[in-house]
Amino acid sequence: MKFRIKKETKPKLSTFGKYKAVAVHYQTIDSKQICKETAQRMGTTEGTIHGVLISLAEVVNRHLREGDKVRLPEWGMLKLEIESEKVDTPKDFRAKKHIRGVRLHFIPESYEGTQPLYDGLTFSKDKSFQEE
Repeated sequence: MKFRIKKETKPKLSTFGKYKAVAVHYQTIDSKQICKETAQRMGTTEGTIHGVLISLAEVVNRHLREGDKVRLPEWGMLKLEIESEKVDTPKDFRAKKHIRGVRLHFIPESYEGTQPLYDGLTFSKDKSFQEE
């Protein structure tokens, strides 16, 4: 995995002005590419995989919106979490005022303390990027 060293630029953070590693993402793989590669691996058509992918997304999204956690084998667990402001008492809380949004949390599959998603992951500096 390639990384770059970047200076923290948000003044409100305690780490303002310090440097950190950030992941470099060179491309975005779309569903067409995912379907093509999966179809080749499975010996089926891209259309079949695309249909399964769309159906899977619809089912997973419905369950997430209903408050369920979704566990996908060999991948991990997905769940929605609410981000809200803190209030002094429960009586002070107003959903429309204090809920800022919802975030999708992904927790990679784990076996006996190891996460296969991260197996073999190595880090190297992106040499095409000039640091400050």
